[in-house]
Amino acid sequence: MNRIYEEMFIVRPDATDEVIDPLVEIITKEVLSKEGTIDKVEKWGKRRLAYKLEKLDHGYYVLVQFTCPAASVKEIERRLRVQDAVLKFITVRIDERLKVAEKRKKKADKRAARKPPPAPMPAAAPLVPGAVLPGAVLPGAPAPGAPMPAAPSAALAPVLPDAPVVETPVVETPVVATPVVETPVVETPVVETPVVETPVVEPPVVETPAADKPAAE
Repeated sequence: MNRIYEEMFIVRPDATDEVIDPLVEIITKEVLSKEGTIDKVEKWGKRRLAYKLEKLDHGYYVLVQFTCPAASVKEIERRLRVQDAVLKFITVRIDERLKVAEKRKKKADKRAARKPPPAPMPAAAPLVPGAVLPGAVLPGAPAPGAPMPAAPSAALAPVLPDAPVVETPVVETPVVATPVVETPVVETPVVETPVVETPVVEPPVVETPAADKPAAE
């Protein structure tokens, strides 16, 4: 069963068409030998790598989309793996992704078909005798684009008498002097504390009579 694949491979940044075209030819021959088809070939050119490959910061990107059986993919990857000019390659099956996108597109078309058609524009109202149509010019009115009539000159305008000037009297506010009140100084009398002498009481001397001891015989 044929499926849709994308093969992207990266070659050295200084690779020319003489190196890139044979690599595309390897994929083309393998796909056509299994009754597949080449859908598109895109040379993206030189781009910066996400990380270094063989000490290189840039690489030349090539994308090939084809339809073939799964057995052909293994053979294509085996041949790309032995090519010295190829730094990296990856194969992605995209038929399932295309089916999902197609289903989403069909659902969107169905939703658009279910939407009600836009409402028709309302019909114009019938003309009424004596009614003024929008944009019509009334009798005596200036035509559209005609210059506006000039304003009356100052000589024709009546001159009004000058209004009297009323002078407002200036009222001076009297200055009130605030008297300065001096706070009296109150002297606090000094009270001397009397010195009380404590008398010295001498304790009385009590004489103890001496007892006569009997003489030993």
